[in-house]
Amino acid sequence: MTRRHITFACGDDTLAATLDGIDGRVGLLIVSGGNELRSGAFSSQAQIANKIAFSGHPSFRFDRRGVGDSNGENLGFRHEVADISSACGEFRRLCPSLQKIVAFGNCDAASALMLLNGAHCDALVLANPWTFDEDAAADMPPEAIRARYAQKLANPREWVRLLRGGVSFTKLASGLTRIFSKAQGKSNLAGDMRQGLEAFEGDVSFLIAGRDRTGQAFRSVWGTDDRIEVRDGADHAFSAPQDREWLTAQLLSALDEQARQLDMG
Repeated sequence: MTRRHITFACGDDTLAATLDGIDGRVGLLIVSGGNELRSGAFSSQAQIANKIAFSGHPSFRFDRRGVGDSNGENLGFRHEVADISSACGEFRRLCPSLQKIVAFGNCDAASALMLLNGAHCDALVLANPWTFDEDAAADMPPEAIRARYAQKLANPREWVRLLRGGVSFTKLASGLTRIFSKAQGKSNLAGDMRQGLEAFEGDVSFLIAGRDRTGQAFRSVWGTDDRIEVRDGADHAFSAPQDREWLTAQLLSALDEQARQLDMG
């Protein structure tokens, strides 16, 4: 397995990327979220890319404009079409045998892929999509608050904290009020994401970390969807070894499915 550190053009800017492996008909494009480097939190994306490449699928990850080793201005995930499109083009150029690309994004990277109609990729694996509008990130939907309190009430230590006065009754009352309040209005961002995804004809899977507020909020506004898989106990970055293994297995499954479709013609 080979690992190459490269640069490529995105308009007038230069983006930095890493390619793991080179041969393979189906490859993985990793899109980083927020200001995250292409290596990922605690090098998680680098580790995943390495395992994917050893399985026979090349993997390409990059720093978007204004992040990490890439220059230019970071305009946010709503304006990432040029970055992802340029990355796809470079991925295909470096791997001539590539016939299909599976894109993976966590948080606002998942949202970007949805808004961009899949960004010319063939399949999408979307983890904990970001659905908060502008400064609404402080507003946790009632469903997410219920999940949070359910976890706390199942922990005997939380009952001890309550009895000893270690819990703010003001915050508790506020949370309970939110739980029994009417459902919040639908996120405009979520509506745009849904519309963008409707124009995508490839396979889609949603991966939700059970302990993640962003994932809980997505399930709240998105509703029932058979494509959603929940990993109970996982955090936002799937940082625990067993959760990262689960995430890697989901990505390999998506890649193998695309290879199977190629075999079927």
